[in-house]
Amino acid sequence: MLTDGRIVAVKKSKIVDESQFSDFINEVVILSQINHRNVVQLLGCCLETEVPILVYEFIPNGNLSQYIHEQNEEFPLTWEVRLRIAKEIAGALSYLHASAAFPIYHRDIKSTNILLDAKFRAKVADFGTSRSVAIDPLVHGTFGYFDPEYF
Repeated sequence: MLTDGRIVAVKKSKIVDESQFSDFINEVVILSQINHRNVVQLLGCCLETEVPILVYEFIPNGNLSQYIHEQNEEFPLTWEVRLRIAKEIAGALSYLHASAAFPIYHRDIKSTNILLDAKFRAKVADFGTSRSVAIDPLVHGTFGYFDPEYF
């Protein structure tokens, strides 16, 4: 909790390793360019600690995967809700690809990287493997979730 009462989420690297540090730096650079209602907002970072730390808005209802794979009587995933969530994700990706200052390619869209806010609205998260501007020739992300443009 911040001094102003806001609850935040803190992302901290488990292991100090050069590739993870560059992923954190990359995430800061990518997220500092983004302002969209369906993308998790980066509030701040600290790179002067033993391991880098990112501070995000808190998204209270977990990830989409939990609701797809586990029965939840509080929030059933009807076809209408699934379609709304898909539209929200598509809108965020459209913004990232076409409306951001530079095109941003997430490269790891999957249900565990889609968070649900207090009103169960989709928020795209985890930009560690994202790239802006040009796509490099190395493919990163979770196999099976790559953008078809890679193939």
